[in-house]
Amino acid sequence: MIEVTEATATAGALDRLSNEGVSIWLDDLSRRRIASGNLAELVATKNVVGVTTNPSIFQAAIGSGEGYEEQLADLAVRGVTVDEAVRMMTTADVRSAADILHSVYTATGGRDGRVSIEVDPRLAHRTAATIAEAKQLAWLVDRPNVMIKIPATRAGLPAITEVIGLGISVNVTLIFSLERYREVIDAYLAGLEKAAAKGLDLSTIHSVASFFVSRVDAEIDKRLTVLGTDAALALKGRAALANARLAYAAYEEVFAGDRWTALGGAGANKQRPLWASTGVKDPAYKDTLYVDDLVAPGTVNTMPEATLNATADHGDITGDTVTGGYAQARADLAAVEALGISYDEVVTRLEDEGVAKFAVAWQDLLDAVTKSLMSKGVDAE
Repeated sequence: MIEVTEATATAGALDRLSNEGVSIWLDDLSRRRIASGNLAELVATKNVVGVTTNPSIFQAAIGSGEGYEEQLADLAVRGVTVDEAVRMMTTADVRSAADILHSVYTATGGRDGRVSIEVDPRLAHRTAATIAEAKQLAWLVDRPNVMIKIPATRAGLPAITEVIGLGISVNVTLIFSLERYREVIDAYLAGLEKAAAKGLDLSTIHSVASFFVSRVDAEIDKRLTVLGTDAALALKGRAALANARLAYAAYEEVFAGDRWTALGGAGANKQRPLWASTGVKDPAYKDTLYVDDLVAPGTVNTMPEATLNATADHGDITGDTVTGGYAQARADLAAVEALGISYDEVVTRLEDEGVAKFAVAWQDLLDAVTKSLMSKGVDAE
């Protein structure tokens, strides 16, 4: 394990968060972060026990070119396609990060120490292609602590079941609605049942369900602002927390049921809720809002580094801020609906936009890598 330095003393809020049963994962990765020792330092001093990536993160990292020059040159000499080049670079980063976090993985029995990599977002509406891509990514990274990210689209649900059934750990991403979240849990349980039927060791299969937070407030707050009434403005900044808290209520309910009891008895692991998109979008809100107010045991909070540092500096971690708030959460979402803002329309829009944004980021990444390969005198097509 990496030696903890005196800098840990500055992470009191992070220690409290960890002690409340919240696993802190970093929502970022780059070759520079790995090579500089920064990721190892965050594990040692900031309670980071996992890493998540997404197409936008890789677009920012690889698009800059920093740290990737040598690998790009090698790939250009080999004359690989741009898709293969991107796959080789992203899996290399995830493999290196997984190695850095392997001691955490071992110490936590596989619960943490996880690094997530997403299937090609262009496959979000293609079940069979998503399954094939998930298998390929797991094989390429070749580390026990990798998690394959599959979006919670309609086509993604059966893919989740099949991939879990193969014994591959999955991070289900882009969850916005409570109904879809319940479908995600069902897909996970169905996958465990498939794995059990094959005689696989259920204790080795892990999953998290990434429930997006700040984007819900951004969309609903925009509509509340347009309404402009005192009642509407009073609800700003409350819908995302309400949505997430009710997701945790669903988690508690399902993982106390008979179906789960049978799987848990066979050694299966609960699919933990993961709070994603936890950097605030509205500067009027406290920058640790979606950390301080979403503390509950058995959860993961994946933070951009700015949010991680803000939490370490002035996070207000005062215990469980989720399980006592279900009645208020229901009232807040009902109040939003009563103003004519359709919850179903909002969450459907957010899912569609989330998939589209990742697809655009991925295409931007492909374009940037194409230019890099071409500049080295090799046709990337």
